[in-house]
Amino acid sequence: MGNLDLLLRLSGRIVKGCRPLGSVALARCGPAVRWPWWPRPAILEHMFDLVSLAGVDSRDDEASLTARIAELERVKSAAAAGQARAAAALDKLRRCNEADAGVPARRRGRGVASEVALARRDSPARGGRHLGFAKALVYEMPHTLAALEVGRLSEWRATLIVRESACLDVEDRRALDAELCADMSALDGMGDARIAAAARAIAYRLDAQAVVERAARAETERTVTIRPAPDTMTWVTALLPVARGVSVYAALKRAADTTFDDRTRGQVMADTLVERVTGQPAEAAQPVAVNLVLSDETLLAGDRAPAVVDGYGPIPAAVARNLVRDAVADTRSRATLRRLYRHPRSGALVAMESRARRFPKGLAAFIGLRDQRCRMPYCDAPIRHRDHAQPHHRGGPTTATNGLGSCERCNYVKEAPGWRVSTDTDETGRHTAEFTTPTGMYYHCTAPPLPGPLEIDVSQVEARIGVALTHLHAA
Repeated sequence: MGNLDLLLRLSGRIVKGCRPLGSVALARCGPAVRWPWWPRPAILEHMFDLVSLAGVDSRDDEASLTARIAELERVKSAAAAGQARAAAALDKLRRCNEADAGVPARRRGRGVASEVALARRDSPARGGRHLGFAKALVYEMPHTLAALEVGRLSEWRATLIVRESACLDVEDRRALDAELCADMSALDGMGDARIAAAARAIAYRLDAQAVVERAARAETERTVTIRPAPDTMTWVTALLPVARGVSVYAALKRAADTTFDDRTRGQVMADTLVERVTGQPAEAAQPVAVNLVLSDETLLAGDRAPAVVDGYGPIPAAVARNLVRDAVADTRSRATLRRLYRHPRSGALVAMESRARRFPKGLAAFIGLRDQRCRMPYCDAPIRHRDHAQPHHRGGPTTATNGLGSCERCNYVKEAPGWRVSTDTDETGRHTAEFTTPTGMYYHCTAPPLPGPLEIDVSQVEARIGVALTHLHAA
């Protein structure tokens, strides 16, 4: 590929004469290209040959490969700046259009963050952060945006600067932006911690009271969260004021320093945490309800099909059998079996129906077991709401097919103007949902199958009995 007079449109600005990245050439497009995900059809004169961009030339030496890695990192930063400009422009355009349509001011812009998240294949919670980051850069922090565009800052380091300046008013934020990023050469060699510390120090000097007030507000946001970790482990995270957090860690460390057995320091600290929170030895079964879904073959016949822990995800069959065995053997615990019927090929649960507006307890539990996590694409949040895909006030029935497990945020987003959700069951019996955004983009998701082998001979009589039983539970 020869030398090209490229027009690089990563950050929303035209940069002429860009050379190929290392040994990778950027191709000039022929006819105009329509980007199907753009809010309105946009004609682009040039675009990347992404296949070539991702390729590696086996003839490159070590220095060339290192230089190419560095240049591609700058491309990533420029792309992040372009995403920020596009997100801020989308938010502004949406608010203007909704104002023209007579939408009340307090309701304008709802759902934009979720659209940004879907476009970036990210969770809605992160979509909100992406949009806030974009608006701060575009409207208040031009030097940080410029440093991101040319690759002096990574997206994460720009995020750290935006985060540390969030407590300041617009004037002080712009002053911080100029002091820290106007001289881009000063950013060279600064890692994440140094960038954040420098921004924090400037913010405190500009408005110490705002920083103190932010710290006071942060104390009200203390919380405990849980998320899956690899190998059937889990992260339990506590967000605490610094004094309390340090005291908790010091107490656990002190317990580890005075315990002498074959456990490591970390194991002693973890066991001590469990014992002090639950009031029982770490090895004892805890009186907490855990929904464990597994096939009868896995439970009784030694099958290897994984089980599913509600709110966590798949776990190995042997681990699931151990959990059941421990619950049955411990006199202080109780194991209860509930039969679930599923499609013999896809593993989908059978449907249930109710005439009530609210989902009955049994049907709500059914939806939770079927969906496992929020059904909005790329959202891994736990289910908080079991609601209608097609709203009840628009004639949507209270059925398993029209029911959808969602986190609180996504359930409210789908009620915003321009959003539509349709649900169905595919040819294998699995529940599907299609989300349509105000820009006309479609996003599809399918409920996960239950664990166990998929080819199961189920008689029509047994299937009818299963449906009848679930109707009784839903009533």
